[in-house]
Amino acid sequence: VQLVESGGGLVQPGGSLRLSCAASGFTFKNFAVTWARQVPGMGLEWVCGIYSNGSSYYALSVRGRFTISRDNAKNTVHLQMDSLKPEDTAVYHCAIVAEVLRPLQTLTRGEYDYWGQGTQVTVSS
Repeated sequence: VQLVESGGGLVQPGGSLRLSCAASGFTFKNFAVTWARQVPGMGLEWVCGIYSNGSSYYALSVRGRFTISRDNAKNTVHLQMDSLKPEDTAVYHCAIVAEVLRPLQTLTRGEYDYWGQGTQVTVSS
């Protein structure tokens, strides 16, 4: 099983980035996928998630600015981030879980089945 994030980089406030999470080694369409972010010295912050049926949910801090989508044919989940703010600066990780017993945003790090290594997003002028 492998999850590889890409698409991070440096962007000015108000700009956009599109992150991707490419999966391999398992039946991707059966898994729910979460994006979470972490700033050094801070805890992991849940950003958004998408279930196997395509329904999606967002943290209040990104609602209306971020959009998560999945392409099961390509085993990929995308995170479109618009109107970026300096406080969005973090390492963004994707994670998958097969059996969702509670809402994604309530799961702890250890309750996810696999995590990617992350991609750095820096929002700065």
